[in-house]
Amino acid sequence: MPNAPATGDPAPVDPATASERVLTVPNLLSALRLLGVPLFLWLALGPRADGFALAVLVFAGVSDYLDGRLARALNQTSRLGALLDPAADRLYILATIAALTIRGIIPWWLAALVVGRDVFITLLLIPMRRLGLGTALPVHYLGKAATFNLLYAFPLLLLAGGDGWLATAVRPVGWAFALWGTALYWWAGLLYTFQVAGIARGRRARRRPATAGGGR
Repeated sequence: MPNAPATGDPAPVDPATASERVLTVPNLLSALRLLGVPLFLWLALGPRADGFALAVLVFAGVSDYLDGRLARALNQTSRLGALLDPAADRLYILATIAALTIRGIIPWWLAALVVGRDVFITLLLIPMRRLGLGTALPVHYLGKAATFNLLYAFPLLLLAGGDGWLATAVRPVGWAFALWGTALYWWAGLLYTFQVAGIARGRRARRRPATAGGGR
């Protein structure tokens, strides 16, 4: 949905353009994406039907692109959509990490880095609430680029977990997306931290009483 950062964090919605509508085409696509999360986990960890699991991930990626386009084209932006869309992104990243780690396709340290970043951002919400900023993090292109890389990396790594020439060919590409995406994921998280710290410093400076006598 528009204005929703691809990092998976809820974004502020402009009340002048967003609505309280629930039954919209973009919201339906986001709901279907959410329903695909448990289906993907079952396919990847149960029968290990990797082809069907990849199809679910492809549908998630295509619908993620379409719901934003349709929301703008049909003028169907909504507050619900601004919550559903990033939630679906985050759940797909976490579900894919869990499946790949359990199956031994990716090491535990990579999973810990990605999950640790989400924990870090969650903890950042505490000072944000104290500052009266709510839970909305600013949209940043680095966060979008990070999620883009990760959502491409994990399907490729799932495919690389098989045998044959295709698995061999996509393995370095998948790892390149994964490592670069993880680095950008943390970089974006640190930028959010610097932004919140800057707001806190600015508010503390405004609270300081002016020095009497022009600073003497």
